[in-house]
Amino acid sequence: MILTLARKEFLDIVRDRRTLITNLVVPLLLFPILFNVMEKVMSSQTKKARERTLTVALITHGGAAEFRRILLSEGNLLAAKGTIDVREDVSVEEGRQLVESEDLDAVIHFDPGFDQQLAHGLPARITVYSKQTDKGHVERGRLFGLLQEYEDRLYERRVRELGIDPRIDLTPLEITQHNLASEKERLAGIIGGFLPYLFIIFSLTGCLHPATDLAAGEKERGTLETLLTCPATRLQILIGKFIVVVGNGFFSAAVSMLGLYIGFRSVAQIPDQMQAGIASILEMTTVIAVFSLLLPLTIFFAAVALSLSIYAKSFKEAQSLLMPLVMISIIPVYAGVIPGMELSTTTALIPILNVSMAIKAIIAGSATPQLLAMVYASLTALAALALFVCSKMFGRESAIFRSA
Repeated sequence: MILTLARKEFLDIVRDRRTLITNLVVPLLLFPILFNVMEKVMSSQTKKARERTLTVALITHGGAAEFRRILLSEGNLLAAKGTIDVREDVSVEEGRQLVESEDLDAVIHFDPGFDQQLAHGLPARITVYSKQTDKGHVERGRLFGLLQEYEDRLYERRVRELGIDPRIDLTPLEITQHNLASEKERLAGIIGGFLPYLFIIFSLTGCLHPATDLAAGEKERGTLETLLTCPATRLQILIGKFIVVVGNGFFSAAVSMLGLYIGFRSVAQIPDQMQAGIASILEMTTVIAVFSLLLPLTIFFAAVALSLSIYAKSFKEAQSLLMPLVMISIIPVYAGVIPGMELSTTTALIPILNVSMAIKAIIAGSATPQLLAMVYASLTALAALALFVCSKMFGRESAIFRSA
């Protein structure tokens, strides 16, 4: 009887075009489209930034002739094929105002007595004024590349004048660092907080629409009363609906993982080493462990969503009641992205956050059986409690016939 009811509810959901788009099309196509669009936009923007003509104010006080030659005669070569227009008719204050108004890209100011400082073997100061924002970081890299080239030439000349072989390294220490973190651990630091966020959100959103339709939607269509007259107990009817809601949420999370993998594989700019690391994250053991965490969480989401939908008078009211659930769920998921957060005896007991932390630990390969057991236990208890509340809600006549 339960399977018959579940099949009936499943067919109702599958016939709904919105459900197919939400649970299949969006998770599967979102990441490939998103990653490819981002790659093309970033490549295009980087190319434009490298080829854009920069306008730079140069204030040398009659000195720094060599850098001036580098900037004017060799700028195109050293600035990654871009061109640089040099202005020498502005003061420092005027240049700063022009940079703030974005009429200049930068002001390069050499201190008075710059050449004398260099001649005496002392450090000479150059001050660069520019807007240090995300915008223009490629262009700033071109300018600082020229300054680095200039510094390298001055260093080589200075050591030659001192009678020192330029090949001799004057740095007294050579510190070598070896990163012993595995590829999975390094990737976990980069995407370990990002992936759980996506899986949990897709698991939640995959539950919302079917839960809304199978309870509040049936109330609105007047078919719930007819369903209650069939030779099945209310618990069987509820379980049939519940199976469909959980299946949709779990399926949405699974499809999002597949879409994420397709998206990574379709982007040509991702290094082969990272591609291999992503493939290792999607090993069968890791995927099974992640899904085993998502299952009780999806059961919790489904039970809460069904409870609210059963209580609602209409489809629209159910959507309004479910929106706070999305907002409340985002907070612990977002907390899992904060650097320094990790799976511990405390975070293992915090709903939703424990799943985020556990998935991150599984991806890194650092999850311990004791902490995972705590996560499973807390999730199972939470899911059981939510399902119990849902069954009580479905058994109340005042909730079932609240639209009357």
